[in-house]
Amino acid sequence: MDNIKDDSYYIEKIKSDIRFIITHMQDKEIEDLEDDELLQDSMMFRMVQISENAKKLTEAFKNEYTSIPWDAMIGLRNRIVHDYGNVDLDIVFETLKYDIPLLLKQLGKEL
Repeated sequence: MDNIKDDSYYIEKIKSDIRFIITHMQDKEIEDLEDDELLQDSMMFRMVQISENAKKLTEAFKNEYTSIPWDAMIGLRNRIVHDYGNVDLDIVFETLKYDIPLLLKQLGKEL
């Protein structure tokens, strides 16, 4: 079975994680995120996955699609992983509710 891990593979993984986030955050408010540790962990895990997969894209691919905020996607991981106990949930919520759906639109339009 071929499991070729090329740019298209990583983009599909990113889109899948984004869709997961959108689905599970659809009717959520900041209080839901604050009160639900499992939701917090799940959403942050998916954001880390998005970041990890964005990091695995080739430079040529990222240079071809410069309107997509690759550096911000990759940098998100470091904020979550290295400062997990001090992550600002207001910023995480805003990212999940507004930036992540916008990112899916950007990926759909550009790719």
